[in-house]
Amino acid sequence: MTRKLFCEISPLTYKISYESHILKRKITDILRTHISKDKADNILPFIVFEHQSLMRRRLRKVPVPVEEAKVNNLKIAAPKVDRVLIKPGETFSFWNLVGRCTAQNGYQSGLMVANDGQLKKGTGGGLCQFSNLIHWMILHSPLDVVEKYHHEQVDMFPDSDRQVPFGSGTSIVYNYLDYRFKNNTDTTYQLITYVGEKYLHGELRASKEPKNTYDVQMVDEKFVEEDGHVYRCGNIFQRVFNNGKLISEKLIKTNHARVAYDTSNLPVIKENN
Repeated sequence: MTRKLFCEISPLTYKISYESHILKRKITDILRTHISKDKADNILPFIVFEHQSLMRRRLRKVPVPVEEAKVNNLKIAAPKVDRVLIKPGETFSFWNLVGRCTAQNGYQSGLMVANDGQLKKGTGGGLCQFSNLIHWMILHSPLDVVEKYHHEQVDMFPDSDRQVPFGSGTSIVYNYLDYRFKNNTDTTYQLITYVGEKYLHGELRASKEPKNTYDVQMVDEKFVEEDGHVYRCGNIFQRVFNNGKLISEKLIKTNHARVAYDTSNLPVIKENN
């Protein structure tokens, strides 16, 4: 018989393990990591990249109350990040700024993605849209992503008002699945984040004028049938340009995600056996 881990013995031991992990990470951050915490009333002068993300997509599987809960949660979280400075040598941590999502702090039960890729509801659900927005802006900058997690490789919803390539999102769980990037440059950066009527808005700003421009694109996306299942495949590349000249290209992500919705209207390619 396989011996159970301490966290698997009971709900209590799981809670103890969960809280001890959170405490351990907080101590490590205090002792070893220079986390970005300072904010500035004034915004930095140069826009590196800006983006807006539609909050209410009206997907068939997502009830309206759940979407409105997400909007509520974004309204609470966005000001906690807004105007933070990421100075040279500092690391941005999503959860260090946003903090724990609890009902006492005003968070509602929104949609979340479980570890097995299934949808569930949970307090603070929907904040992955916030980390997605930040990540998309960071991909258009020289800042280095040092911690990022993907949802399980499942394509859960058909495209509806999609603004960024499938697979470029993030998965976050307080606080052991964080989203972090580090400023290894000599420039100070700043995130501007706020909720509008329809969109979650973000700007990445800098103290110096950017030298390069960035382009992030999906390449060779296709739907392929394998062993009776349809998968969404493709590669996401980041390209860096200087004065219009391509200076580097990097593979960001390779997708091989099982499609979890009706595929009858998709251009599916059958794999040759």
